[in-house]
Amino acid sequence: MSREPLKMQDATLPEFSSQEQPQASPEFAIRGARLSDAAAIQSIIETYARQRLMLPRSLMQIYENVRDYWVALDDGKVVGVGALHCFWEDLVELRALAVAPAYKDLGLGREIVLRLIEEARAMGASKVFAFTYIPQFFSKFGFEQVPHHSLPLKVWKDCINCSYFNNCNEIAMIKRL
Repeated sequence: MSREPLKMQDATLPEFSSQEQPQASPEFAIRGARLSDAAAIQSIIETYARQRLMLPRSLMQIYENVRDYWVALDDGKVVGVGALHCFWEDLVELRALAVAPAYKDLGLGREIVLRLIEEARAMGASKVFAFTYIPQFFSKFGFEQVPHHSLPLKVWKDCINCSYFNNCNEIAMIKRL
């Protein structure tokens, strides 16, 4: 799978009702993140992390994992982000999904998820999981809610270092490809 930009009009979309399907500009593109995107990625993530809607990521964590990240661009400006992190030969996590507040409700999150699912298939994964506070969003893509303990222990390596570990209320979801 190429990490080249995907113009949003080229994406195959799941069926949504017309009220759930805002139109994004054809000027938006999605591509693999670059080192120069790290600060913008962190800024978008921190917007939601400060509200406890997602986990924070340090700039170092983003640099170390920049190849996991994909970005949505508006005229070269990073306006959305998502990451695909490998855990095992058939299991990947969709993580760090966020869209800049000014770009919400344009379908960018949907486009990033579709691109990451496409990438997971190209990598040979048979399952994609996510931890989320918004299960209804992921359900639209065929993700199903599962108990946390049903995921392999390796997944918990990030959880054990999280400040919310003993008080986590994220919902585990999985999609079989």
